[in-house]
Amino acid sequence: MIITSKDNETIKHIRKLKEKKYRDEFGEYVVEGIKLINEAISENLDIRTIIVCDNCNKIEDINQNSMYEVAKYNCIYADEKVFNTITEVQNPQGILAVIGKNNQEAEINYKEDVIVVLDDIQDPGNLGTILRTVDSVGLSQIIVSKKSGDVYNSKVIRSSMGGIFRVNVIESDDIVETLKGIKKHKYNIVSTSLDTDKSLYDLELKKVAIVIGNEANGVSKEVQEMSDLKIKIPMLGKTESLNASIATGVILYEYVRQKLS
Repeated sequence: MIITSKDNETIKHIRKLKEKKYRDEFGEYVVEGIKLINEAISENLDIRTIIVCDNCNKIEDINQNSMYEVAKYNCIYADEKVFNTITEVQNPQGILAVIGKNNQEAEINYKEDVIVVLDDIQDPGNLGTILRTVDSVGLSQIIVSKKSGDVYNSKVIRSSMGGIFRVNVIESDDIVETLKGIKKHKYNIVSTSLDTDKSLYDLELKKVAIVIGNEANGVSKEVQEMSDLKIKIPMLGKTESLNASIATGVILYEYVRQKLS
């Protein structure tokens, strides 16, 4: 059977998942493209439905082995007109999946050297890239403030390149109280700031919580005041600050350098 009506209940449900309130209500989110769906399969995620575009040109480019794996799940076919009402990609590959959110641990893992804390990071591209970077350096969690963007936004998921599947996202209702709890586990709270002479390269990245601030305003005053240390990334050019995701990458790859040296 091929769905040909945009008023089909499954199609209407998937359209709702474009909004955060419905992703929260149903505990589901959408991923698009065979690469991400293959990763979701390999990570044994809760794949609830896969929608395949019956007559999209790009669907023919997906190799048969991938389609055999996809066919093991609850697969529904829709025509191109209907599929275009649910995709959020400009040039869709013609396949998407509805995935149940991980029952992620709300508890912080205190066995890791570095805990990344995001203080009201808003941009989906930054959030996704930070998730991808955290995953790439072998860390398994981030803490996000309540006012940070939604990590299950479709742009975040695409930017994370599968990092969202492997990194535990812990949402903090009160970032200051969360950081106080981290301090009790003998971590130093380190804020990124332009208002300091202390360089990243003077810091041993061991038992530290690194706070990355909002794109426009940086780390909040309240968090800066309770931090054990403020650091900046030295720059040789005239630019004063870096994009939040790039700054996170520089810091985390200094952590990698220290681990390997």
